[in-house]
Amino acid sequence: MAVADRHGRPVALVVTSPLPHEVTLVRLTLAARFVAARPQRLVGDRAYDADPLDRELAALGTELIAPHRANRSRPRTQDGRPLRRLARRWKVERLNAWLQGCRRLVTRYEYYLENFAGFAHLGCLRILLRRFLR
Repeated sequence: MAVADRHGRPVALVVTSPLPHEVTLVRLTLAARFVAARPQRLVGDRAYDADPLDRELAALGTELIAPHRANRSRPRTQDGRPLRRLARRWKVERLNAWLQGCRRLVTRYEYYLENFAGFAHLGCLRILLRRFLR
C-alpha cells in the first residue's frame, strides 16, 4: 500500500500480505510515512468508504475523500466538491507505474516479505532521488 503526494512522489509505503483489507492498513501506512507532516487529505476509492475510518482520520486532522459505495445505508457524508479531487487520483497510479519500472517489484523473486519491502523502499528512494535531483 502506497501513499503519494500531489506530484506522485511516495510519502508512505507498507508491504504486507494480500489478506487484510485496505481500510485496516491505512493507520499502519500513515504511521510509516517518509515525511514528518501528516497529509491533509487522503484520496481513495470506494473501498475507503467507512465511517470509523473517516472519524479516525478526522481526529488526526486528515480529511478522507472517497466516493460512497452504492449500497451505503447511512446518510452521505460528502458532497461533490471534495470528490472533484478524485479526478487527480491518477497521480497515485503514476507512482505505481514508476515502481513497476523496478524489475524486482514486477516479479516478486523474494521469498521473504522483509526482502521485498526493502526493494520496494529502494524503488521509492530511486523515485525520490530522481525527482528531487533534477
